[in-house]
This record gives sequence, C-alpha cells and structure tokens, in this order.
Amino acid sequence: MKHRIVVLGAGYAGAFSAGYLARQLHADDFEITVVNAEPDFVERLRLHQLAAGHELPHRPLAEVFAGTGIRLRVARVTHVDVEHRTVTGGNGAGIDRLEYDTLLYTLGSTVADHGVPGVGEHAFHVAARPSALRLRARLDELGEGGDVLVVGGNLTAIEAVTEIAEAHPDIRVSLATSGELGGWLGPKARRHLLRAFDRFGITVHEHTAIERVEASEAIATDGTVLAADATVWAAGFAVHPIAVASGLAVAPTGQITVDRQMRSVSHPDVYVAGDSVFVIGDNGRPLPMSCASAGYTSMQATAAIIGDRTGRKIKATALSYVGNHISLGRKDGIFQLVDDDARSKSGALRGRSAARVKAAIVAASVWSTNHPTLGKPTHAYRSAGTREHSPDLAAA
Repeated sequence: MKHRIVVLGAGYAGAFSAGYLARQLHADDFEITVVNAEPDFVERLRLHQLAAGHELPHRPLAEVFAGTGIRLRVARVTHVDVEHRTVTGGNGAGIDRLEYDTLLYTLGSTVADHGVPGVGEHAFHVAARPSALRLRARLDELGEGGDVLVVGGNLTAIEAVTEIAEAHPDIRVSLATSGELGGWLGPKARRHLLRAFDRFGITVHEHTAIERVEASEAIATDGTVLAADATVWAAGFAVHPIAVASGLAVAPTGQITVDRQMRSVSHPDVYVAGDSVFVIGDNGRPLPMSCASAGYTSMQATAAIIGDRTGRKIKATALSYVGNHISLGRKDGIFQLVDDDARSKSGALRGRSAARVKAAIVAASVWSTNHPTLGKPTHAYRSAGTREHSPDLAAA
C-alpha cells in the first residue's frame, strides 16, 4: 500500500512543498494529495494589487500540478483529527473525509480582527482573493471624493494604502495606526516612507487605535470618528483555529509548535510550514509570518518528510530573517535589512531599485511554485519502510 501524504493548503508553502515532494519521492511508494479551498493558485503577496485594480494571472492548480501525479481535492478544510489521521472538508457538494499517513499542514493565516466590533460585518481585507475582489468592486463604486481608511501599520497596511492611493488618485486615502508609522524602520527608510505618503497624499493618523467599525466610519478609542466609505482592515494576521481544535500542540498565537525539522512536537506524523508554524529561528526569535519564512520552513519540512520516509540524511535549512521588503505602489519600495536581534539596520535599499528587487523575488517564487515538474529526477527516492524511519512509530 502506498504511503499517503496529504498537504493542506496550496499557497506558496503548500504548492511548492507538494511539487517538490512529487519530484523527489517515487510514485510507486507514495501518493500525494493536495487539499485547497480554491481551484487556483493565489498570489497572496499581490492581493493588494488585485484590490487596487490590477489584473493577476489565472493559475489553475490542475494545470500547475499536471504531470506530477499529485491529486487535487478542492475543498475547504473544516476539521483535522490527528488521533485517527483524517481530514474533513466541505466542497459545496458534500463532505469529504480523507485519511493520511503523513500530513503537511500549510493552511496559512487570515486577517486578525482582534475582537474589534464591526470588522467582520463592515471591513474589507486583502488576506484572501474573495475579499480583495470585494474591495476592488467597492473602490470602483466610490469614484471621485470617496473616503478609504486603511487600519494597521505593518507591511500589508503600508502596501495596501500606497497601492490604493496610487491607483485611485481621486479617492481620499488615509491610514490609522496604533503606533508611529514606520517607527520600526531605520532612519533612512522611514524618511523615504514618509516622503512616499506625502507624494500620494495619504493622511496618517498615528497613535490611533480603532475600537469599532461602522458601515461608513471607524471610531477610535479616544472617540475620534474617521470617515470611511471603505475600511480596509490590515491590523495583523491570525492562523485558522483548525489547529487548536485538532489537538495539536500550539503556541499562544494558535500556531503549531514544531521541532527544528518542522515536525509537530505532539504528533510527529504532522509537519508544518508557512504562517501556521511556530518555530524559533536562527536568531533565537520566532520566525515571523512572511513569504521568506514560508520558503525556509517548506524546504525544511519537505527535507524532513523525505528523510523520515526514505532513510536519507535530513539536511538543515537555515531559518534566518534578513529584512523587510515593502512595495510602495508599482514603482517605489524599501528593503530594510535587520540585524540578529531583528532590529533595523541604518542602511536600506530604496526607490525604484527596491521595487524591482521585490518584483523579481515575487516572480521567482511564483515561477518555482508553478513549475513543479522542472528538474524531475528519473529515479525518485523509494520508501525505506514506515516503521523503521518514522519518528513516531520507531518509538512504539
């Protein structure tokens, strides 16, 4: 019987991992199934562009995985039973129940509402394609003189507000952040950021925490009322509660706690990559939710799965974090380097060069994810026996 590997999620981490495993593992010994809520690969890093009105390429997962032997199941995961090794999901036509021997959990994250009333009912976000399209339609409705408020001071908030301001110059755009805008950047990078906001005409409300969102306004904790025909909530991300409900060991953030090789500390037949993983990086700090972290954790998780199932030596992937890359519209950007303590260095790449570097990195990530058959070996690795090489069964 083939060893059943199920990959939950087909974002950057999941799609890359599934394709890599299909290249490395022999089809006679392993069966790989990917479960994803949408039939297409979604470039989450570019959803703020989609919301602002730019078109993104259509990338059906059936075409991405063509020729790999990967089975695609389009369904939204609703439950993971780690004791019975099953996954349950709904696809609109019924409930699917899938059994696995090895699970790779890459469901990622969604927007964090922080319990603020009205966010779910009235706010937009760019953490998923449907919501980005809803925001896009709303922006098109507003026309000249509309008010858009972006809430948050992180990378997503900055990228969303500058993209909207650039694409819709007739709309009044503002940003509310609970802290100082770009206060975590180095001095050169922050000056560049503030100049970009001035150039786009973005109004900034610093030290302004939002306590309630209404249909046409947002109310700050100090009582200030901010007009908003569209409120875009970009105040951080949270992982889906599926992991907590499954019985997996999780951190206070809800992320799954893993060892250095991305195995769940409570259920070693579950591996984790992307935003859902809680792991300490090489600098002694938890890896942040980011595209870079998705890449590092995916490489380590797939290396561990291959090693555990084939008996090959598991190579250690560096878990480093070198900086923050921020796009400021289509032709501007910042790449802020950080030190080992995650503090911004004084230097930073800025302007058109930074924008080109980020565009190249995003394009390379998408290209590698969407070409899983590239370099496929003629002799893939065979199974060495589940009981002998599985860390959970070997101890039984």
